[in-house]
Amino acid sequence: MIRLIVTDVDGTLVEDGSPNINPKLFETILKLREKGIQFAVASGRPWASVERTFDPVKKKVFYIANNGSYIGCFGRSLFVYSIDREIVKRLVQAVRRIPGLSMVYAAADGDYTESKDEALCQWLVESYKFNLHRVDDLLEVSEPCTKLSIYKDGGVEKATRSLVEEFKDILQISCAGDMWLDCMAKDVNKGHAVKVIQESLGIKPEETMAFGDQSNDVEMLKQAYYSFAVANAREEVKKAARFQADSNVNDGVLKILQNLL
Repeated sequence: MIRLIVTDVDGTLVEDGSPNINPKLFETILKLREKGIQFAVASGRPWASVERTFDPVKKKVFYIANNGSYIGCFGRSLFVYSIDREIVKRLVQAVRRIPGLSMVYAAADGDYTESKDEALCQWLVESYKFNLHRVDDLLEVSEPCTKLSIYKDGGVEKATRSLVEEFKDILQISCAGDMWLDCMAKDVNKGHAVKVIQESLGIKPEETMAFGDQSNDVEMLKQAYYSFAVANAREEVKKAARFQADSNVNDGVLKILQNLL
């Protein structure tokens, strides 16, 4: 019996950065909740973006935001995991030394960037629905950092190899598509967040269904017996999943969920 369903957003439900969730998904979530099935949205997006995107059901779902750094429900924070401030300082300084990269500093009260890229900032606000604050220096932000996202318009994995090598032992680092590299506190990931929810509700992995497409979804998929990679997922994600759903553009997740009604 399925008691918990968890899904990624970008690349799994929609194309990266799209705000356009199929309204039928919201109807399906409400019907699943009537059957006693819990629903969680697990995204690299910040909690405010997730809440705004899922506004019609925002009081009915759990939020796993910033790749597991934030767990909340009903507009309340349940768990928040921050990166050590000295590590944040080192990371920001290291990113600044590499041309062509931008950063987004995630905090509990919103997201901060020192980027001068107007198109990027507009995209974050209008498509991702970020609560974005523009500052001159990220190191002057007083709020603890829950995730530092590094952006490049294509090829971010190749551009950040030296960073990954330098910080891989002290941070949780994962790619979220071809444009984003996400850095969290060590051992913080979507899978850990799902486990926290499971343990809080007394739900087993054998009673859990999960959907994903990127490397930052692998730990989450391992925490669910009914693990699905969408058809457009990376190969390593397909290998980590037990099952495959149709692609994001063909509403693969929705098709599987409707079969549970």
